[in-house]
Amino acid sequence: MFTTNFEDIITQIDAIDPIEYGKTRNYINGAVTKLSPYISRGVISTKFIARQVLKKGYSHNEIESFLKELAWRDYFQQVWIALKDDINNDIKQPQPNVTNNNISNNIINANTGITAIDNAIIELYKTGYMHNHLRMYVASIACNVAKSHWQMPAKWMYYHLLDADWASNACSWQWVAGSFSNKKYFANQENINKYCNTTQQNTFLDIDYDAFDTMPIPQQLKQLVYLHLTTTLPKKQTISINNQLPTYIYNFYNLDFNWNTTIKANRILLLEPSFYKKYPTSKKTIDFIIALSANIDGLQIFVSEFSELAAEYNIKNIHYKEHPTNNHYSGTVHQRDWMFQDVQGYFPSFFAYWKQCSKQIYTLLP
Repeated sequence: MFTTNFEDIITQIDAIDPIEYGKTRNYINGAVTKLSPYISRGVISTKFIARQVLKKGYSHNEIESFLKELAWRDYFQQVWIALKDDINNDIKQPQPNVTNNNISNNIINANTGITAIDNAIIELYKTGYMHNHLRMYVASIACNVAKSHWQMPAKWMYYHLLDADWASNACSWQWVAGSFSNKKYFANQENINKYCNTTQQNTFLDIDYDAFDTMPIPQQLKQLVYLHLTTTLPKKQTISINNQLPTYIYNFYNLDFNWNTTIKANRILLLEPSFYKKYPTSKKTIDFIIALSANIDGLQIFVSEFSELAAEYNIKNIHYKEHPTNNHYSGTVHQRDWMFQDVQGYFPSFFAYWKQCSKQIYTLLP
């Protein structure tokens, strides 16, 4: 479903209809781009996509919805940079009405009884993809109907997503759960039917919105489970390092095929066990990043910690891209290609962030 060939990714960008996207993105069959796995893995940047689309002659006003959705990803990353590990806790206030720190068994078994939700979870397991609107629906059921704290369900979804981005995932779940927003997000069966092309009735969500406040936890969601998520990494292999050359470090969030390709260098995909213990992900996702990394000439895979790589091979001239998960790296740090380079720092809301971004739209124009 998701190519790992760079030329095919560029073809997908060329095929974007940003106006149709703005009109239909909330529908399960809408004109979504499905580029999120490549943005999350650092193969392409939000700025690159925005500029490629604007080159076609669209004005920024007519595709503002599309540009905003790209900017959401950078916004969440800025939140992560500012908060560091505090992003793993309730950001603005405690999640209201929490009764457990687990996840409903029927959610992970795709057996909630809500056809659109169960089908989406099955697709997630099969492909590593879930439509963004359906992610909100699942989060609302897990956190606001089953009353689970957002952390465990968010880790479960992140684990299976090819576009696994902890900033986007954690902040979105907190937005739905009411710990990073002013109120919880609810969706009833009528709303799900509208956007998922279903006609289902008589489910536990087939209620008016006013009823959510006093709704008891449905029987279908009461059985809970605590997940022990683990990552299967390749076995550690010996690599070859030329210490006369600089060493460029790639990782889960940086698989940029075009990063300083004119410079002759050692290029290493670093898979740190400590990172994957903290942020476990599925074998499907690991296989995906390894397949993507094959596009980087001469890349070698090293399964160990950063400190062990530097020590074992006596590496001095190290280059890497900035990210909240690699603050323990040392060497020459390169900035990521932000959509709006001058809009940095923590903003309490996307609205406040976008207000500053909109003043910088001219920097994207061809």
